[in-house]
Amino acid sequence: MTAEPVIVINGVSRLYPVSSGSFAALSDIELTIAAGEFSGLVGPSGSGKTTLLNLIGSLDAPTSGEIIVLGQKVQELDARGAARLRRDQLGFIFQTYNLLPVYTVFENVEFPLLLLQMERQKRRDAVMDILERVGLADRAGSRPAQLSGGECQRVAIARAMVKHPSLVLADEPTANLDADNSHRILQTMLTLNRDLGTTFLFATHDDKVIQYLRRVIVLFDGRIAQDEVRDETAVSAGTPGGYF
Repeated sequence: MTAEPVIVINGVSRLYPVSSGSFAALSDIELTIAAGEFSGLVGPSGSGKTTLLNLIGSLDAPTSGEIIVLGQKVQELDARGAARLRRDQLGFIFQTYNLLPVYTVFENVEFPLLLLQMERQKRRDAVMDILERVGLADRAGSRPAQLSGGECQRVAIARAMVKHPSLVLADEPTANLDADNSHRILQTMLTLNRDLGTTFLFATHDDKVIQYLRRVIVLFDGRIAQDEVRDETAVSAGTPGGYF
């Protein structure tokens, strides 16, 4: 039996009012993302990739069309239902780490599990397991100010992954990192994708990210201009692809 797609987008448009009428950030998007994909929305600034990522994450609503995420029609969810979807099944990684500065690494990663009201020992086991996976178990008691930028982003990844979400949405996750740290972060996410089966969807215009993607969905002026499943050899070789 074929697994149900993680994301199904049917005829989605997102319009924003402007003085002269409206601006179409997205127009008639059709897209399906299968379970376990490591894919990305790629394009220059203003192409609509972050808008689409926010719609998928139920942080915004489409003007028209249908978005189904993990079997739920996002546009039909009320505020509480959308919050429940994000809390229970989605993980978010942003270019700014958004760590709580007064909390330790452990406490920052633990926070999503507190929202899920997980029992204390299970929380501890889950936090230490994911910190081990991202190579930060020895920094559990440190605070964000004591970490490098790359380490802070690994904490953000751990926080997104600790509840084993079905889908992780990553918006320019390497924008504030140098090349070496970017590659470490991407290798970490690729390993988590392979080990845990989590679906990853990026929004990016960074070649360092693109070279790791198994599927590249190019957006231009709010429309899908290209959708390519990349050869595993090209991914392994780290070939950016020259998409825009």
